[in-house]
This record gives sequence, structure tokens and C-alpha cells, in this order.
Amino acid sequence: MLKDQYQGDADRLQDNASDLETIVDKAVSRRGFLRGGAAAMGLFLAANPLAQAVAAATKPAASKLLGFSAIPASTADTFVVPDGYNAQPLISWGDPILRGAPAFDESGSQNSAAQAGQFGDNTDGMSLFPLSEDRALLAVNNEYTNYKLLFDHKGKAMTADDVKKAQAAHGVSVFEIKQNADGSWSYLKDSAYNRRITANTHMELTGPAAGHDLMKTKADPTGKKVLGTFNNCANGQTPWGTYLTCEENFNGYFSSTDENVKLDAHQKRYGIKAKDKGYQWSSFDERFDLSKESQEANRHGWVVEIDPFDPNSTPKKRTALGRFKHENAALTIDDNGHVVVYLGDDERGEHLYKFVSKGKYNANDMRANRDLLEEGTLFVARFNAADGELKGKGEWVELTHGKNGLTKANGFADQASVMIFAREAATQVGATTMDRPEWVAVHPNNKVVCCTLTNNKHRGKKDGQPVGGPNPRINNKYGQIVRWWPANGDHTAAEFDWDLLVIAGNPTVHSGNLYAGSTNVSDENMFNSPDGIGFDQAGRLWIQTDGNYSNAKDFAGMGNNQMLCADPQTGEIRRFATGPVACEITGLTFSPDQRTMFVGIQHPGEKDKPSHFPAGGNSKPRSTIMVVRRNDGGIIGA
Repeated sequence: MLKDQYQGDADRLQDNASDLETIVDKAVSRRGFLRGGAAAMGLFLAANPLAQAVAAATKPAASKLLGFSAIPASTADTFVVPDGYNAQPLISWGDPILRGAPAFDESGSQNSAAQAGQFGDNTDGMSLFPLSEDRALLAVNNEYTNYKLLFDHKGKAMTADDVKKAQAAHGVSVFEIKQNADGSWSYLKDSAYNRRITANTHMELTGPAAGHDLMKTKADPTGKKVLGTFNNCANGQTPWGTYLTCEENFNGYFSSTDENVKLDAHQKRYGIKAKDKGYQWSSFDERFDLSKESQEANRHGWVVEIDPFDPNSTPKKRTALGRFKHENAALTIDDNGHVVVYLGDDERGEHLYKFVSKGKYNANDMRANRDLLEEGTLFVARFNAADGELKGKGEWVELTHGKNGLTKANGFADQASVMIFAREAATQVGATTMDRPEWVAVHPNNKVVCCTLTNNKHRGKKDGQPVGGPNPRINNKYGQIVRWWPANGDHTAAEFDWDLLVIAGNPTVHSGNLYAGSTNVSDENMFNSPDGIGFDQAGRLWIQTDGNYSNAKDFAGMGNNQMLCADPQTGEIRRFATGPVACEITGLTFSPDQRTMFVGIQHPGEKDKPSHFPAGGNSKPRSTIMVVRRNDGGIIGA
């Protein structure tokens, strides 16, 4: 076994939209950007309300990194890849992965015990951990579940077992996969490695918040033990062979049986309300009832570290990485040996973070690295830009108690409270509000980092989210990708340079303004709401979307959600794949030889749209992991 040797390499936005676009059309000319590998953009900067900036347009140079033919947009209920490629389902929601678990039942009448042994719902971030040349483990997030598909009663007649079933559909699935002689892959449903981690799995709290009074509940007076993880969005992977799963919209599971419950400012900042998002967990599990367990929510919204090689291991919630709506955890080892983790808080107007470990990575002793995420320093980003520039300098501001105004007088009693209420701490130190920071990815050269900013209907409105810098558009429908270079290539440095790799848009609907997108966006590759991203070993940047799939009005011609591939050096972007009806494409990982790509299809048929993916016919739509390979067995994307 290679365990210790392994080092793992919108909303339709309508508020005053037409008026705003008219203003922008008159005020701004669309211009290009790009200066090769260190791109800069001189396009436009809005300033009370808009100001003009002009730069010479530069078309992307032809890429030598992208070796496939781009595909057109699609509205078909299928997964489309380029000529010369093939894609096959690996596993779908409800497929059995634990010994004795039953097969998926279309009726929705299976009980919680069945779901607890099956692959969870709504696949999201994932990582591959090699076992041998032809075997590996996949660790996959199961973000949430759709009650209309999960239950025969569509969530209208919930029981205690139904709540357990819903909780079992969440979390993480770990299972073994095998490459067959013909190059295809299959999962091994009886492997001893296989495991389901759900909303009821025992976990340990570690780091500065562990044992703090704010973490204690009736069920856990120690404040160090917690049940479960849920709404697991994206992921991270460590070189010492562990999986990082990220808790995102945890707030939507909490509610109160007492409609007069008093919620404090901390709870409101995290979106916690007396009414949940329809999950109804508090009706049968009182830890989700705010009137009975007011602090249970403090125990969620963390990054969780899991050992995929040991199905009996206890997952650990790493509180040193801060509490917010975590999207993913992009980990790198800096040249000085410190572990650095970049983290986005996926909500409009929230922030981008960086964690730096206190200890250093030991390449010769994998087990010595197991607690590197337990202690370190959290920082939050502040972006600066001169008027008329969409590039500039930035700084990482330390979130340590006693520094930068993080004092008792300002509401932070100690370091634990800084971590538990990291959002308020970021506001206190003057961090930049962002257009929904989602996935972060570190280039394989370890010198540049990218982050998707999905969209923001509030940008430029009355809630104090100013337009400018990396967030250049009022009522941002389409999103953008920001990138930065740490000073002197040092990820622990306090300063960085930044620009925008791409501004998504629709040049067929808009003309002469930023809603058309940057000049590397055309009618052949346009997209909206970039979400998942990841670099392959050659430095190709894979971009996945979770946006508006109406194919109408501002989104006309974009079709279903899609996956694109970018050459960061030239700026060229090509569409590589399109997903089925009403899906999100999210989650990607590669085999070590880069000849197989694993891609997640989440919520096909969302909101009762007509999808029957992947089985077709009249079957229920099911979230699915697809396996993509070249027909000639070559490297993906090359």
C-alpha cells in the first residue's frame, strides 16, 4: 500500500438592470487586456457610479497547451465531450458502496439504512488517492439532497427516519476504483476501504476553538466532539494523504420550533434564521433546533480533515482555518516549508482567506504532518487598485486576537472567537468584499493562484459593496476569475500582485461594455458563473460553471452549464464539455498519468426541469461522476 508514500501531486438579476446597462453602454468601451503570463487589464473601473478607462485591445494568442477542438454550447440532456474523447458514468446517487447495501430504488421508499450504505447525493468536490498502478480511492463530497427525488412523498410527510435518510445522503463518500484492461474504470462496491461519512458521523474539533464555551452544547459539554458534516461543497488534498472537505451553507439546516426565538448578530451574519431551507431536521433532531441548542451551529462551517485510507479514523474539524461558508481548500507547500491553504467564503460580499501553518512540512515523514492544520495563522485579503485599472497590489491582513482591532472592546474575547466569527473579524480589519469567492487553485509552478468570483447581484447596491478592483461590475451577472502572484513567489508573504484572467460575459447580447466580457470571451466560448476550477499537471486551468442555464436574454447562447479549459499564458479559453439539463458541473480530479479525468454532474433536472440523466427513459435524474478519456489513451486536454 502506498499510503505513506503518496504525495498528491444566477440568479436572473433584474433590479434596475436595463437602466444600469444603458449607463454602462454609454460610459464604457470594451477593451482587452492580457500581457502574457503576467496579464494586466486596463478596462474599466466604476467610481460613483462609473468612470471610463481605456487600454489597447489584445487578442489571445493561439495556445500550444490546448490540443482539443472546442465544442458548441448545448441544451441536450446529456454530457458532451470533444471529438476524440469518450465519457462514461462511474457512479450515481444511490449506488451501493458498502457491503450489504441495496441497489438504488427509483420509488423513493428506501429507508435511512439503505441510503447510509449508498453513494450520497449531489456530488461536488473530489480527490483521487492512488493505491497502486490500477487502483485508487475516490473521496467525494455529497453536498445536499433534493426531497422531491429522495422521498416518495417529496418531503411532505417527514418522519424521524426520513430525516436520518436525508442526513445520510449528505457528507462524503469514500470508495475504491479500479482501472480495467481496456482503460475504463469501475468502482468496487465491496472494498474494505469504502466508507460513508454523514451528518451523524462522530468527529473531533481541533485547534483554537476546540473546547471553547461557544462550542459547548447539551449533548457535548466538552465542546470537542461533534456529530457530522453536511453541505460539503468543494475540497482539498494534502501531500500527506488526507482529504479536506469544506462545509458551506450549513445555516440552511437550522431552525426553531419557537417562532419567537431571539437570534443574535453573529447568527444573522452567518445567515441563520428561525426557518430553515425546507430540510425539517429540527422537527426530529433537536440539535438543529435553535431554541434548544443555540450553539450547535457554531460547530459547523469548518474544514474537515479525513484519512481516506482508514475507514475507522475520526474526521477532524480544523478550526484554525476559520468558520465561514467554505468553498474549497487549495493547499500548497511554500518553498520555506510552511503549509498554505487558500479559502473562499461563498457568499456575495464575503471574503478570501489564507491560512499559514505554524509548523513545517516534513517530506520524509508523512505522519509527522498530520496535525499541521491544527495550528497557524489565518489572514484575509485586501485588494487595492488605482483608478482605471483592473490590476493592482494586495495584502493579507492577519486575523489574530489583539491585532488589527481584533480586541475584546470590538467584540473578540480571544482567538477562538476570532475563528468562530471569522466573517466579523474580516470586516473589522477592512477586508475587500468579493463577488462570491468560490474555488481557489494553485498553478503547478506554485507561483500563481486563481479564484473564481461567481456573481453578485448586490454589487454596487445600497448595502455597502463598492464597485472596483477585482469586482468591477454593478449587478454582476456573469462572474470573473481573479489571479495573484505572491510577492517574490512566497505564499507566506504579506503582499501580492493581482489581475483578472477573464471577465465572463455575453458579447452577442452586450456590445462595447464589460457585460460583453473580456476580449478572450467570444460567442464560441461564452459562459457565466465560473465556480469549480483546477489546474492539471501541465498548467491547463479547467473551469466549471454553476450558473444560469435558461439560454435566454442575458444568457442567450450559453446553453447548459459547461466545463472550459484555459491557457493562463495566452488567455485562450475553449469549451471542453457541456452537461445535461439543469445540472451544475462541479468537482474534478485526474488519474496520476493525467489520462483519465473524473468530473461531477450535480442536480440534473433541478427545479423539476426535464432531465433523466444518466439512465435516460423515464428514470429519475441522479447526480453522477463521469469518467472522461481520450479514444487514443492520450493525456486529457493535450
